[in-house]
Amino acid sequence: MKTDDLVMLLATGEGRVERHAAARRYAAAIAVGVVAAGALMLGVLGVRPDLAEAMRMPMFWAKIGYVVALGAASLLALLRLSRPGARLDRVLPALAVPVLAMWALAAIVLLGAAPDLRAGLVLGETWAECPFLIAMLSVPMFVAALWAMRGLAPTRLPLAGAAAGLLSGSIGGLVYCLHCPEMEAPFIGTWYLLGMLIPAATGALLGRRVLRW
Repeated sequence: MKTDDLVMLLATGEGRVERHAAARRYAAAIAVGVVAAGALMLGVLGVRPDLAEAMRMPMFWAKIGYVVALGAASLLALLRLSRPGARLDRVLPALAVPVLAMWALAAIVLLGAAPDLRAGLVLGETWAECPFLIAMLSVPMFVAALWAMRGLAPTRLPLAGAAAGLLSGSIGGLVYCLHCPEMEAPFIGTWYLLGMLIPAATGALLGRRVLRW
C-alpha cells in the first residue's frame, strides 16, 4: 500500500482502533492464562492439603494481595505500553508500593525474630524450587499476554515484554499460592518476587523480536 493510500484510509476512519480493544484482549488473555495455570498447578503440584485452614490466616491473604497488587500494576503497564506515546507516570509507584510494603513487613518479622531463626524465615523449606515453579506456572499467561499485545501497537518493545512477563509471573504466583506452604513475609518478599521477575526478564529479552510489528 502506498503512503498516500494509507493516509486516506486513516483519515476516513478505516484504520480506527475499536474502543476498549486492548482491555478486551487482555481480559481474554488473563482468563485463558488463569485457567491454564490452574490446570497446570493441579496436574503437576496439587493444592496444599491444609488450604482451608491456611485461608483463615491473615498472612495467606497478605500473600494473595501482594501478587494481585503486582498483577494489577503490571496490567496497567501493559495497557499503557500497548499504544504509542502513553505515559507511565503512575506505573512505577504502583509497582513499587506492594514490593516495599512486603519488604517492610519482612523487616519487622526479621527484627523481631531470634538471630538463629532469621535464615529459616527467609529460606523456608522450598526456597530452591519456589521461583522456578512460579515461572513454570506463568508460561500459559506469558504466551496469552504476548498474543494479546501482538494485536495492538506497542512501540517500547523490551518494556512491553517485561510488563507482559511480570503480569504472567503475578498470575503464576497467584495460582502457586494455592500450593505453596510458605507463609512468612521474608520468604514471600524474596522468592515470590524472584519467581515473578524470571518471566519479566524473559519478556524484556524477547520483546524486541516477538512484539515487532
